Amino acid sequence: MVDALSCIGDGMAVIPPPSKALWAAELPRALWMGATWWRHRAELAAAPRGDGRTVMVLPGLFNTDAATVLLRRYLAAKGYRVHGWKLGRNRGVRSVGAEAERLIARIESLAYNGPVTLIGISLGGIMARMAAQGRPDLVAGVVTISSPYAGPPRATNVCKAFERLTGERVDDPAVLARSAAIAGPLPCPAAAIWSRSDGLVAGIICRDDATPSVEVRSSHLWVQHRPQVLAAVATILAGWPPPVSDQ
Repeated sequence: MVDALSCIGDGMAVIPPPSKALWAAELPRALWMGATWWRHRAELAAAPRGDGRTVMVLPGLFNTDAATVLLRRYLAAKGYRVHGWKLGRNRGVRSVGAEAERLIARIESLAYNGPVTLIGISLGGIMARMAAQGRPDLVAGVVTISSPYAGPPRATNVCKAFERLTGERVDDPAVLARSAAIAGPLPCPAAAIWSRSDGLVAGIICRDDATPSVEVRSSHLWVQHRPQVLAAVATILAGWPPPVSDQ
């Protein structure tokens, strides 16, 4: 969901985490979205089809590929070659390696037809940005979904959970330096999907002025299942030029 990588260094404006009311509403909002999902079938069908590019979806904190099945199936139906990350539960560097080497190896295994487009939910989006900066030859584009990559310290309600699950400290100088780098410009097309009514992370730190963004009304929980988000991802990908292989 969120991690220390959202906690950029000192000197930035103080942004509070979401209110207790928004936090408490996370599960009810997610359940209501699930109960009314069927109403949006026409919107989902109307979203543009894709160009057949290879796409990999990265789950949020402590989630697995099971959490991205709906998004992956939807994009596959739109004509993309879609893959999970296959790295188990997302526990930050414990899953991807200190230098994201396991994540990069997974992306490289999918890049036989050219660079891979990455879609990341929350922490997964932050990792996608890290991979794009570290290996721009492997990444064709990055879509982040409720990923708190661009904000100040403690602008989330779950930094402590991140520390327990990943073993990293949000105030560690190395983590802060990595955070600042991840927040920098990407060498590929990028887009950010975010919600100002997010109950776990401050929505404003899930976007930046240099990156095209799409605002949605959504909880953080199950954001990747929301019909508006699914349609937004399909629309973003359809608007990007096809990846160019260096091979």
